Amino acid sequence: MPRCKRGLDIAVSGVALLLLSPLLLMIAAAVVLESGWPALFSQERVGRNFRRFTLWKFRSMYPGTGPLVTASGDKRITRVGRFLRRTKLDELPQFWNVFRGDMSLVGPRPEVPRYIEFYHSRYERLLTIRPGLTDLATLEFRDEETQLGGSAHPEKTYLEEVLPSKLSLSERYLAENSVVGDLCILVRTFLVITGLRRSSRLKCRATAPSETQSSD
Repeated sequence: MPRCKRGLDIAVSGVALLLLSPLLLMIAAAVVLESGWPALFSQERVGRNFRRFTLWKFRSMYPGTGPLVTASGDKRITRVGRFLRRTKLDELPQFWNVFRGDMSLVGPRPEVPRYIEFYHSRYERLLTIRPGLTDLATLEFRDEETQLGGSAHPEKTYLEEVLPSKLSLSERYLAENSVVGDLCILVRTFLVITGLRRSSRLKCRATAPSETQSSD
């Protein structure tokens, strides 16, 4: 399974970077034209075996500092950034992270070191595999920013409600990990992002925990 999965990661991410290169350049230009340099945003995340790496995204906010958690209506988000975040196009540079081996196509979403420490014991098992570009939590929590936007304390809500639910989904994924399951998640992610289905009927074995319903 590991060799097969890594081979799929390299093949898909390499082809994606090649075929999507014109789109990547257009997005970078749109970001720079609206809010200047840099076009990319980088952030330290925690990967397999707690190894830290630099995760890349298209910058969707004005340069500067602020909370790690982003809620809907955040004034730091640019107009282009709002579109990129809604369509998940801001995540495309992470195909480079997948190609390098920092991440996999499917796996638990990588978190920042600060949040890892809150649930260190749970991450000890989860980080025996590479974090992923998408997973079950990404699908279930696709409207996460909207949920956090209704909270008086977005970071507290994320840490106490959203992140534990994501971890439960990631633990189920790890228990049921398979190539077929990964392909199912990839197809379902494509259907949801492209709007072909708001909530795909494809079931990738694990289902969302009952306590929270939202998305990554």
